[in-house]
Amino acid sequence: MKVAIVTGASRGLGLALARGLADHGWALVLDARGAGPLAQVAEELGAVTTVVAIPGDVADAGHRRALVEAAEHLGGIDVGGIDVGGIDVGGIDAVVNNASVLGPSPQPALGEYPLDVLREVFEVNVVAPLALVQAALPHMRAGGRVVNITSDAAVEAYEGWGGYGSSKAALEQMTAVLATEHPELRVYRVDPGDLRTQMHQDAFPGEDISDRPLPDVAVPGLLALLEDDHPSGRYRAQELVEVVTA
Repeated sequence: MKVAIVTGASRGLGLALARGLADHGWALVLDARGAGPLAQVAEELGAVTTVVAIPGDVADAGHRRALVEAAEHLGGIDVGGIDVGGIDVGGIDAVVNNASVLGPSPQPALGEYPLDVLREVFEVNVVAPLALVQAALPHMRAGGRVVNITSDAAVEAYEGWGGYGSSKAALEQMTAVLATEHPELRVYRVDPGDLRTQMHQDAFPGEDISDRPLPDVAVPGLLALLEDDHPSGRYRAQELVEVVTA
């Protein structure tokens, strides 16, 4: 049974992916800030697979350690792991950094962006994903996957998206370097596309976003990255869906 850590799994894309992984037989360690919604997800998916749900903030080091320890316990050790300092360790097959924060809603222009809030956005969207990967690396199996969820705002200059977009741009570059430094892994930065999620609604307060597809449309592409042998790199999940279903 493969083991994955999925952050931000109580709603939106994280929940849709967790459901897809559960249906494919993965054991899951799930995280979200809201304990109540996360417990409901754990109860739902616990009927399908093994689930450990740990509420908390990915920006908290103790919480990240708890996620990794739970995943290592599910996966066991000494099973085809990466050789680190002569010691064969392993147990985690995938880390999916999906949790992120938008920042203020509506989004302010960069010239007026509160810098203390910007630091918080970078802490959650950039520093925390790297910190979780750092904690998981000694326990990842060879060929393990790192999936960092990004956005088109990382590569396009949208007015009013400077805070969130710049954090995702930093995440993308960090992910690309991580892939170069760890050829024994598959390291992906994935743009899921515009989706009908709470974050997207927060980005456009008061607007009707019902024309956006539900997060489920991105799941087949993400599963292809997690289960097939695509090279490390940047992918658009919905384009992968077209390849998978062709």
